[in-house]
Amino acid sequence: MKAENASLGGRHSALCVEEAEETVEELRQALARAGIVLPSLGIDPATLAREAPCPLVVLGGCSVTVAARLAAALR
Repeated sequence: MKAENASLGGRHSALCVEEAEETVEELRQALARAGIVLPSLGIDPATLAREAPCPLVVLGGCSVTVAARLAAALR
Protein backbone atom coordinates (compact mmCIF):
# COMPACT_ATOMS: atom_id res chain seq x y z
CA MET A 1 0.00 0.00 0.00
CA LYS A 2 2.83 2.43 0.84
CA ALA A 3 4.49 1.87 -2.55
CA GLU A 4 1.18 2.61 -4.28
CA ASN A 5 0.74 5.83 -2.28
CA ALA A 6 4.33 6.85 -3.00
CA SER A 7 3.74 6.22 -6.68
CA LEU A 8 0.59 8.34 -6.65
CA GLY A 9 2.39 11.05 -4.70
CA GLY A 10 5.24 11.02 -7.20
CA ARG A 11 2.80 11.32 -10.10
CA HIS A 12 1.00 14.18 -8.34
CA SER A 13 4.32 15.95 -7.76
CA ALA A 14 5.30 15.48 -11.41
CA LEU A 15 1.97 16.94 -12.50
CA CYS A 16 2.47 19.93 -10.17
CA VAL A 17 5.91 20.61 -11.66
CA GLU A 18 4.60 20.20 -15.21
CA GLU A 19 1.71 22.58 -14.50
CA ALA A 20 4.10 25.12 -12.98
CA GLU A 21 6.39 24.96 -16.03
CA GLU A 22 3.43 25.43 -18.40
CA THR A 23 2.08 28.31 -16.33
CA VAL A 24 5.46 30.07 -16.29
CA GLU A 25 5.66 29.75 -20.08
CA GLU A 26 2.10 31.07 -20.51
CA LEU A 27 2.90 34.02 -18.27
CA ARG A 28 6.16 34.68 -20.13
CA GLN A 29 4.29 34.73 -23.45
CA ALA A 30 1.48 36.95 -22.12
CA LEU A 31 4.00 39.41 -20.71
CA ALA A 32 5.92 39.40 -24.01
CA ARG A 33 2.72 40.29 -25.89
CA ALA A 34 2.46 43.30 -23.57
CA GLY A 35 6.11 44.17 -24.27
CA ILE A 36 7.25 43.13 -20.81
CA VAL A 37 10.19 40.86 -20.01
CA LEU A 38 10.87 39.63 -16.48
CA PRO A 39 14.38 38.16 -16.79
CA SER A 40 14.17 36.21 -13.54
CA LEU A 41 10.77 34.65 -14.23
CA GLY A 42 10.92 30.95 -13.45
CA ILE A 43 10.31 28.23 -10.91
CA ASP A 44 11.97 28.53 -7.52
CA PRO A 45 14.45 25.63 -7.48
CA ALA A 46 14.30 25.34 -3.68
CA THR A 47 10.61 24.41 -3.92
CA LEU A 48 11.51 21.57 -6.28
CA ALA A 49 14.01 20.10 -3.81
CA ARG A 50 11.34 18.96 -1.38
CA GLU A 51 10.37 15.31 -1.14
CA ALA A 52 6.98 16.25 -2.61
CA PRO A 53 7.68 19.29 -4.79
CA CYS A 54 5.21 22.16 -4.57
CA PRO A 55 6.62 24.67 -7.06
CA LEU A 56 6.47 28.40 -6.49
CA VAL A 57 6.84 30.84 -9.36
CA VAL A 58 9.55 33.46 -8.96
CA LEU A 59 8.74 36.72 -10.70
CA GLY A 60 12.13 38.16 -9.85
CA GLY A 61 13.45 41.66 -9.97
CA CYS A 62 12.88 44.17 -12.72
CA SER A 63 13.62 47.79 -13.45
CA VAL A 64 11.29 50.59 -12.39
CA THR A 65 10.39 51.09 -16.06
CA VAL A 66 9.35 47.45 -16.43
CA ALA A 67 7.41 47.60 -13.14
CA ALA A 68 5.53 50.68 -14.41
CA ARG A 69 4.72 48.92 -17.69
CA LEU A 70 3.53 45.88 -15.78
CA ALA A 71 1.27 48.03 -13.58
CA ALA A 72 -0.13 49.77 -16.67
CA ALA A 73 -0.81 46.45 -18.38
CA LEU A 74 -2.70 45.20 -15.32
CA ARG A 75 -4.93 48.27 -15.13
